[in-house]
Amino acid sequence: MARKLSPEARRAGLAGLVGWTPAADRDAIEKSFKFKTFSEAWAFMARVALVAEQLNHHPEWFNVYNRVEILLTTHDCEGLSELDIKLATRIDSFVE
Repeated sequence: MARKLSPEARRAGLAGLVGWTPAADRDAIEKSFKFKTFSEAWAFMARVALVAEQLNHHPEWFNVYNRVEILLTTHDCEGLSELDIKLATRIDSFVE
């Protein structure tokens, strides 16, 4: 079972992520992505889905046309865990 990050681990994990911000209403991080087309957004989501399956850790997300909004939290520990940092890092690697 995943464990909630300590304040120190949270700071260190978030320091390595660009553009991810704490969610306003829960213990989670979120980021918005914008692509040129719906197809590019959909391809990005497909890549994220494959990694999420590998990690057995699935994002909460929302897609409209070329925008994808992603929220990461770990339901098992009711907050941010190392899984969220790992998934955010992998997600960012698809858009760099």
